[in-house]
Amino acid sequence: MRAVRYHEYGRVETLVVEQVPEPRPGPGEIRVRVAAAGVNPVDWKVRSGAVHEVLPVELPAIPGREAVGVVDEIGPGVRGVSIGDRVFGLGGVTGATADLAVLSAWAHAPATWSDEVAAGAALASVTALGGLKALGPLRGRTLLVEGAAGGVGSAAVEIAVAQGATVIGTASERNHDFLTSLGAVPTTYGSGLAERLAALAPNGVDIALDTAASGSLADLVAIVGDPARVATIADHANAPRLGVHLANAENDSTLLAEAAELGRQGRYTPRVERTYPFERIAEAHTYVERGHTRGKIVVCL
Repeated sequence: MRAVRYHEYGRVETLVVEQVPEPRPGPGEIRVRVAAAGVNPVDWKVRSGAVHEVLPVELPAIPGREAVGVVDEIGPGVRGVSIGDRVFGLGGVTGATADLAVLSAWAHAPATWSDEVAAGAALASVTALGGLKALGPLRGRTLLVEGAAGGVGSAAVEIAVAQGATVIGTASERNHDFLTSLGAVPTTYGSGLAERLAALAPNGVDIALDTAASGSLADLVAIVGDPARVATIADHANAPRLGVHLANAENDSTLLAEAAELGRQGRYTPRVERTYPFERIAEAHTYVERGHTRGKIVVCL
């Protein structure tokens, strides 16, 4: 099968398309014929070696953690899915950007989602839901999402709105119309945030989710008044010190099914900023590595 691989840690030039052996699903796993795969910040961080002490991989490695495709092989002990089903989901830290990929968590993709949309759903939705669930019930509460225009941030905004929250999202001004389209009240991040929020939410902000790790975590605690009402999916360094919730992306089929159901109801649609053909994977990585992505980046096979 075709796959993108890198044989050593390094820059995007290490990425090559080549023929590799087909993977096989183990117990509790499925294999899909990949239609599209998401490209996330963790992919370039792993590829570059920047996080090798935390997320070491066996080289050569295939980048990518999430994909959408049609099931073509089912491992031992798997129930509730059949050959030919169209699913989206998560595998290991690597392995998704290939003709065939093994998934350990998945859900049936809503018919209303294109392959490009479904490819960008899995990692963003489980991460966003993990952070939101740490904050308790959302209905009737005012939520601040820091870094609301990115892949996880935009998912958190739309899911929180669907669950009855009033959402204020921070982003650069060029993304304010985008946030409005998701159902959020936009504002800029950085200096003076507390004052801007006082004008936008006279009754105060109840809870906050940080998706950006921009150094604002202490400010978010001050804004909501209690570290137990703040969660971060990004600031691993400061979360323990400040006592806020730290949510990690889990390969959780239950969370994927929850996101898929919101998709079927038309209440959550992952936003894809750019798509690239398989052979231009280096361009996709380069774009994600620059930061400031609006929604998700996807590679189509």
